[in-house]
Amino acid sequence: MGGNTVAEAKERVTLREFRDWQKFRRRRGSLHLGMRVEEGAALIASVLANGNRDRKKHPEPFTVADFMVHVDEQVIDLKDAMEQWA
Repeated sequence: MGGNTVAEAKERVTLREFRDWQKFRRRRGSLHLGMRVEEGAALIASVLANGNRDRKKHPEPFTVADFMVHVDEQVIDLKDAMEQWA
């Protein structure tokens, strides 16, 4: 955070501040500018792809994650999978 090493951050950042940053990231996403730009471009790409897709060949809509090359697919647990696929 802020160009510090992990060891320096552990010394200087309080637990409360760390939790505040976690909350911020959950709400707002990555602090990495490149990832934020990639997500915006992926959103535009998914809108364009969904607007022009052949629904017979591609019945499921594209997601933003489909166009984010630096993001791994989210893994879901068995309970969530069973709820989604039921």
